[in-house]
Amino acid sequence: MSRPKRMLVENVGWAAEIAASDPDFFETLAQGQSPTVLWIGCSDSRVPAETITHSKPGDLFVHRNIANLFSDTDDNMMSVLEYAVRVLKVDDVIVCGHYGCGGVRASLLPLSDALHHVNRRIAPLCALAREHSGELDVIGTMDSRIDRLAELSVLEQVSALRDTPIVRDAERPPRVHGWIFGLRDGRIKVLSSGDPAGAETGGAPAGSSNAAAKAAEPAPGAAQRVIEAISR
Repeated sequence: MSRPKRMLVENVGWAAEIAASDPDFFETLAQGQSPTVLWIGCSDSRVPAETITHSKPGDLFVHRNIANLFSDTDDNMMSVLEYAVRVLKVDDVIVCGHYGCGGVRASLLPLSDALHHVNRRIAPLCALAREHSGELDVIGTMDSRIDRLAELSVLEQVSALRDTPIVRDAERPPRVHGWIFGLRDGRIKVLSSGDPAGAETGGAPAGSSNAAAKAAEPAPGAAQRVIEAISR
């Protein structure tokens, strides 16, 4: 069976399972959406927003692109932001990158002549890499350089989003967060809280942060404590 056919079969099973557990779910879903979060993430198939945050349909308003980049000249991106802030009136905007990002890797390598659209898309990443070359060049491995640039890029997108008139001049400006997802452990690391004042932590270089995350195995109730900490 082809993958698309398998997806259709799985959809039937999923819909039946949801309807059995909550008979009113789809009727409620059809009445309209009121998500409180705009998620700006990477198109990478390994980082599905709803799955990694255990969210349900209707919880998140989602925009994904290569390397989770924000551009105020991109009508696709700006229309999503405008609608999320001015119509849906979301409380939070989350930029979520991920370690091992292919778009970030491409920005540190010679560009491919066959990928003109990708090259234009990641041009800001290439510029960011040059800007931080002093820090990146002394990092021991290519993978660690990629992961550190992914962190720096998330912080860059957060700063740019906070500076947009759509966010800055909103009647009730949304909080803008910067997160990064670890493919090796499934954990999200907070790089920037929703508080614009002194929010950027930047984190330790990615290599050491992964080791720290591994050492800190969650105790019962850890997820709730994280939620409470972020909510403060």
